[in-house]
Parts: sequence; structure tokens; C-alpha cells
Amino acid sequence: MLIDEQRARGSGMTSERTRTRMIERLRQQGIRDERVLAAMQTIPRHVFVDDALAHRAYEDDALPIGHGQTISSPYIVARMLQSMRHERPLERVLEVGTGCGYQAAVLTQVAREVFSVERISQLLDKVRARIWQLRIHNLRLAHADGYLGLAEVAPFDGIVVAAAAPAVPPRLIEQLAPGGRLVIPVGTGERQQLHVITRHAQGAGFDEQVLEPVRFVPLLERLA
Repeated sequence: MLIDEQRARGSGMTSERTRTRMIERLRQQGIRDERVLAAMQTIPRHVFVDDALAHRAYEDDALPIGHGQTISSPYIVARMLQSMRHERPLERVLEVGTGCGYQAAVLTQVAREVFSVERISQLLDKVRARIWQLRIHNLRLAHADGYLGLAEVAPFDGIVVAAAAPAVPPRLIEQLAPGGRLVIPVGTGERQQLHVITRHAQGAGFDEQVLEPVRFVPLLERLA
């Protein structure tokens, strides 16, 4: 994956120096995975938000991206990817909820092959343009229902879901490779918890862990 350095560099409040301060803050918040931190240092978050919000891109806040969706805060992105990677090499991963494309772009730096599904076609059109500008070549986007995953290219070493489901979708669990990890917010409204489901290395059985309270938009079915 070749990142367009001029596009990534930015200036002022979107500069590389600002991105470095974000990484330092993530370390203070307990993010220890150096591969994830390096990926977030590389990918310019300001490219994935509207110009009017670019000066806030590296704050630790979720920001609106239109269509009732948000870009997750840097901490939540790092926490989810660190939990999914679990210090393992990743070959094929799936993201459910492409949104603005930022988390998918970060994933391209920590996995060999990334698939991302989004139900809102207009969001995907914007993401395709951004990915082309950054010259990222190991990301495949699909207009699809996130509850169904992408069975045709499963199994996945990791799956990360960027929206909250009332319960863990069984189709996503089925698409985990042995030893694979699914990171997903579970719950509704203000009662959401970040869950990690790990498939046993032998392929049979799963372990589930609850990490911390979170707040995400709901995971919806049907295409838009």
C-alpha cells in the first residue's frame, strides 16, 4: 500500500506534527500495539472528514460524516484494532461499516488484505475517491448488508464492526477463521459494551470477552 505523501502530510492543524501528538495521547490512554500506532501515524485522518471539520480531525472525538453516521474517535479505532489484532499477523480481515473509510484505511496498514462493507452507497462513493487519492491498493469495498458479512471471501483472521448490534450477528461469527477475533459493540442506545469473540484455534467453540462501555450508531439491515 503506497500512501500519497503530499496528500497525507497536511498543514497547520492537520500536519504530521498534530498526528504525532494524537499518537502520544493514544499511548497515554493505554494503546500499546506498535503496528496499530504506526498505521494511525501513517493514515491522515483529516482526509476522511469534511473540510469544515478538518481542524478537529485529530481530537479524541467522534465527528459527523453525514447520513446519520460518524467517524469514531481515534482512541476507539485504536482500541478496536488492537483488540482484533492481538499481536498476530493478519492476512484477511473484514470491516463492517465502512463509513468515511478511515478505519478501513488504517486496517490496510496492519493486514495484507482488507474487505469493507457499507450499506449506504453514497458513503462508498466518497470512500472510493479518497482511497484512490491515497493510492491504497489492498482494500476491497462492497455495498452490502453488514449483518451478512462477506461469506464468499471468508474466513477472516479478524472482523471489526463499526456499529452497535442488539446481539452478535451469527453470520459474522461463522466467518471467523480458527483463532480469528471479532470485535463488535453490542447493545442499544446508551447501553453498549465492546465485545471480543475469539474462535478457538482448533476451530470448534468460542470465547467472549466484554471490554468497556462504548457509544456507536446502530447496525442496520437493508441497503440504502
